[in-house]
Amino acid sequence: MGIILQNKTVDSLKKLGLSTYQALVYISLTYMISGTATDISLNSNVPRSKIYDVLKVLSEKGFVEIERGRPLKYHVVPPTEVFRHYKDKILEELEESEMELNYAYENQLSKTPAPIWLIHGTDRIIKKELEIISRAKKTVNIRMGFLFKNEINQLIEKFEKQINRGIEVNILASPYSYVDNKKINIIGEFKDSKVNIMKANLPFVKMIVRDGKEMIHIFTKFSGKERSVISNTAIGVWNQYEDIAKNYDDRFFNIWNKKLKNKV
Repeated sequence: MGIILQNKTVDSLKKLGLSTYQALVYISLTYMISGTATDISLNSNVPRSKIYDVLKVLSEKGFVEIERGRPLKYHVVPPTEVFRHYKDKILEELEESEMELNYAYENQLSKTPAPIWLIHGTDRIIKKELEIISRAKKTVNIRMGFLFKNEINQLIEKFEKQINRGIEVNILASPYSYVDNKKINIIGEFKDSKVNIMKANLPFVKMIVRDGKEMIHIFTKFSGKERSVISNTAIGVWNQYEDIAKNYDDRFFNIWNKKLKNKV
């Protein structure tokens, strides 16, 4: 292993809570597969006086398995297994922190005057859309007259997470949208997801309302006969006035319920 690659690997393992010695021993064992403490000490350049303590900690952390005998033999736990465990653990901790911080944020948000903000740029608009969706406790209602480039996969991933948490996602969508002169079948893009979606004749505007408490309207200019989205003209109007959001949410459900009745 090259010095640069080894240093990067050591740094990565240290992020999982290993010391430098522990990281070096684990790296050595991935090449050795198994060995005695003496063999591992020589291979990793970790002092013999430290090697037993290092191997004991690695065993406790799930990086090494110990085979009883004379002498003891140490076997490496496959990196795929180790990293999967730690990835799951880190992700779980991050999600817990996110929920805790969001709870604090939303509590403070409710105590501040509810302004209206203008957001420019598709990346910032999509980020705000995802943020609003992630704050939903019951429902996310969307009127989707168009989509931005590279937006669909981010939305589907966020919707799936929220639906798995019991959030209801309802979409009234135009059949098609054009981005950079490429035709997008909006309803078709969602066919394998768990969202509730129905076709509707909509203006070239997008609206997202969560829980009847917060919403964003997105507007953009279009070009050509196909009315292709001109992304750099997009503006998002983020609105935290609950009365306004509730009004739009009620109107959405009126249209939604009428369409449901017509389908029956």
